[in-house]
Amino acid sequence: MQYLTLFASGTGSNAKKIISFFKDHDTIRVNLLVSNNPHAKALEMAGAAGVPTITVSKYSFYETEELLDVLTQHQTTWVVLAGFLWLIPPYLLGAFPNRVFNIHPALLPAYGGKGMYGMHVHRAVKANEEERTGITIHRVNERYDEGEILFQASCAVEPTDTPELIAKKVQTLEHQHFAAVIEQTILKEI
Repeated sequence: MQYLTLFASGTGSNAKKIISFFKDHDTIRVNLLVSNNPHAKALEMAGAAGVPTITVSKYSFYETEELLDVLTQHQTTWVVLAGFLWLIPPYLLGAFPNRVFNIHPALLPAYGGKGMYGMHVHRAVKANEEERTGITIHRVNERYDEGEILFQASCAVEPTDTPELIAKKVQTLEHQHFAAVIEQTILKEI
């Protein structure tokens, strides 16, 4: 069995879709949700779905390897960032080489990097009068949004679209594709 640990900082809408997608999967299961935000709605959502949860402090995440011990205890084989805002430290990348995935709400390399997440991205897309935007599912490396791109999907941006409407269009793509791309990638590589 392959075990996914989800990292989330906010509401967890992508985490919810992933948990649901793999609920009765023959090969892949979600084993844990990790959050850096003790008030994240993702924690409640995961708990209600029967997925164990933990929160991590900035100190424990970056200055210790305690989280790696927890992931080992939960038999984690893959890590999925589902709206997680911290840069992943080298010890985790080393423990899960090419096994950490992220989804970004833009067509990388555009609108990537530190501070480019959520509505910051959608406002920038609107301000630059882009005609298309979308999602990028990629592996995680030591720099924000620079890992190997696994999949991209796009949608039109109409001149009348607000950043909030752009966010809804992008979220639809996220929910449509993220879990399926994770599944395809894992099944191809195990």
